Order: sequence, then C-alpha cells, then structure tokens
Amino acid sequence: MTTGETDKKEQVVGVRVKREGESFRFFLTTITLCPGDLVVVETDQGPALGEVASPPQPCGQAEPPALPQVLRRADDDDLHTLAENRRLEGEAKDFCIERVKLRGLPMKVIDVECLFDRSKVIFYFTAENRVDFRELVKDLVQRFRTRIELRQIGARQEARLVRGLGICGREVCCARALQNLDRVTVKMAKEQGMSLNPEKISGLCGRLMCCLAYEYEVYLDLRKDMPKCGKTITTPQGRGKVIRQNILNRELVVALESGREVTLPLDELKN
Repeated sequence: MTTGETDKKEQVVGVRVKREGESFRFFLTTITLCPGDLVVVETDQGPALGEVASPPQPCGQAEPPALPQVLRRADDDDLHTLAENRRLEGEAKDFCIERVKLRGLPMKVIDVECLFDRSKVIFYFTAENRVDFRELVKDLVQRFRTRIELRQIGARQEARLVRGLGICGREVCCARALQNLDRVTVKMAKEQGMSLNPEKISGLCGRLMCCLAYEYEVYLDLRKDMPKCGKTITTPQGRGKVIRQNILNRELVVALESGREVTLPLDELKN
C-alpha cells in the first residue's frame, strides 16, 4: 500500500446537508476544511451540497468502514447549481399549491426540496387525513419531468421547516439547535414546576415546547432527595407539611402546624 493510500481516509468531518437537523460524518481525504465551509458530499440519494458543522478529526477505530466521502469543496458551478435549485423549489411550490387548490385536495404544501442533481423533487405537506394525490403527482411529473415524492409531515416538522420565533424571542429550537425531534411529555413540565397552561408550554406548532426536554434529567436528579409536596416533615421550627419546592435553589416551602409558612434550605433539614 502506498503512502497516499494509507492517508486517504485518516480524517472524518461532520457535515449538515439540510438547513435543519443533524449533521452526518463523512470521510475526508486531502481537503482542508473549517466549520462553515460548503462542500459536495456523496449520499444515498446522490451528490449533495452541505455545510461543514464540525472540524475534521482523526478517524477512530470504531468509525464505520463504509462512511460516505466529501467529494470536493463547493466551487462557483456548485453554488450556481444550488441557486438554480432554490429557484426551481420556489417555482415548484407555487405550482403545487395552485394544483392542490384547483383539485380541491385537503392538504397544505409546506416546503419543497430539490435534490442537488435534480434527480428528484420532494414536496412536504400536512393533512388531517390520508390524501389521494395520484392525479397531483401526474401534474407535477408532467411539469417538471423528474421523479416526484410527496411526503406527509406532522406539526413539529412543519414548524422546523417554516421556522419562526419562539416565546423566548429566539428562533425555534427545532430549526436552530435540535438534531432530532425527541418526544416531549407533560410530565417534563410537571417535574420542572411549570404552569400546565397550554398557552405557556406550547410552541408555534401547537405541541409541547421542545425545550422542556433540555433540563428534565437535571430536575429529576436534583429532586431525588427532596421531600415531596404534601409530605409532613420535621424542621428546626417544628413539624409541618411541604407545600412547594424550589428545586434549583434547593429550598422547600413548609406550612408549619402553627399556621406559619417558612422557606428552608434543604441542607438545613438534613442537618
């Protein structure tokens, strides 16, 4: 084996192919890359243009041997292709919306994705029930002369594609920070002592806010050794019932048998 063959796959790099979602690892050969660089990579659906999300690092022994490769740094021709694909996506979305309205289909077109080599155009839509869109597919194939896929998505995926600002004033987490849309439950809000008012714990999608899952495990860990609300405990001021927990401050609010309420640090109770 020559030296060149030995060095060929000694590094891997994280690349985000889509505007949202997780980054994937690719083998890197002789190209020097930094986060933010645009590259063309090989994928299961053909070549794709993506953005380097993490710096190159040595390839570990546990790395899968069949990782796809970074083909090249994106050049002017690649950027021109990307711009043309974006133009086609806009045109395809407008046409699809027009045909959906004309055919009276109970669906909402959310976004359109054109593969880099234009081998397929994917239309994302939402609908309350199953939709018979066979005639719509025929319209799209006749107009764009390529493979067409219609993909139904849920409310959270819709928010991820459309984007927007959450109640915190920042771009929604599903589009900015999250790689996977994991399950979020009301229990997570309860464990963090949050109001269960749907308007306060729901995101733009109408579902529970993704950020409820961020600190859930921390709250569970901090709450392990705290007396539960409703439990009668003995305090330096006398016996009383726990009525509130301040988990982050490690404090309890206790209603004493005398009728007085006191706030006590958890460490004081342990001592």
